[in-house]
Order: sequence, then C-alpha cells, then structure tokens
Amino acid sequence: MGPEFLHDFFYEFVTLFVILDPFATVPLFLMVTAGLDRRKSLLVAAYALGVAFLILLFFIVLGRTLLSALHIPMASFQLAGSLILLLFGLKMALGKVSEEAMDVPADATPLQRAVFPLAIPGIAGAGAILTVVLLTDNNVRSIGEQVITTAILALCLCLLFVAYALAGTLFRLLGKAGIEIVTRVFGLILCSIAVTGLVTATKLSFGFG
Repeated sequence: MGPEFLHDFFYEFVTLFVILDPFATVPLFLMVTAGLDRRKSLLVAAYALGVAFLILLFFIVLGRTLLSALHIPMASFQLAGSLILLLFGLKMALGKVSEEAMDVPADATPLQRAVFPLAIPGIAGAGAILTVVLLTDNNVRSIGEQVITTAILALCLCLLFVAYALAGTLFRLLGKAGIEIVTRVFGLILCSIAVTGLVTATKLSFGFG
C-alpha cells in the first residue's frame, strides 16, 4: 500500500464525503422522520442510503456508457446537473424543501419517507452523480480502481448513517427553528457550489478561457 494509493484514497474519500454533504442532509432526515421512534428513523436512514447507493452505483457502472450512447458531452451533463443542484439549493434556502419534507403523510412507510427528498436529490443529487461518473471514467480508470472508488463511496454512506443516528442529539441542541436555519444556510452553500459548476461547464461548453 504505497503513498500514491493512500493519496488517491484520501482524495476520493474527501471528494465524495464533501459532495455527499451530511450537514445538508441531516436536517432533511430530521424532518422526514419527525414523529417516528428511533428504530423506524434508522430504518428510513438505511432505506435512503441504500436507494442512493444503488442510484450512484448505476452511474458508476453505466454512466459514461450511457452518456456516450446518447452523445451527451460531459460538459453538457455537468451544466444540466449544476442547474438541478441550483434549483434544489434555492428550494432549501427558501424553505421549500422543508415544506415538502413536513408534508410527508403521517401514514407514509419508511421507504416512502426515505426516497424523496432525502435519497433523491438530497444524497444522490446532481453533484454526487457527476462526481462518481468523473471518478470512475472508463477511459482512464481500471476496473480495480473503480471497485476501490465504489468501496470508498460505501464507506462514506456508512458515515452518513452514523450522522443520521446521531441526528436526534443535534435536534435537541438546535430545536426546530435551529434546524430550519441550518437548512437554509446549507441551501445557500449548495447554490454557490452549483453556480461554480455552471460557470465551469459554460466555459467548457463554449470554449471560453
């Protein structure tokens, strides 16, 4: 296990963990699990992370192939993904995601609570999908390297599960109003990330310097 492997491992771990952004999705998790006991809340977390992993795994395996088959340049994919991320960030900043999360029916199953907006687009959002496609490019990464990236993704999702398991403590510290504030702040941060992606993708698409 040489220094190059450790460097690549650390780089991919940090990249994936940052783009998955547990601090932005913990407030969503608290909202969609409001009123549930601890066992059902953890079940929602497990379902959300499982669904997100399957979606990201699909793009790891077939993302580049799918884009090539549809003749979609990576810059166009990044542009579209950044637009979606911007819209989601705006909804978070304006409190719209919180409203949708709070509108989950009381009799909704754990799976129904987990899918939207937590698994999609909270965890497996446009940024995460774009990142895994870039990190597992078939043209430059071997099968073994792609397997390692997938394992790192699984590790990051396990850490997200730990964060969700500790979310109750966060709720007791911040309260409902505090969670609302945190959600809006991270919505603003997501908007900033999305705008950066839009600028980069626009330069790549139109050849600006």
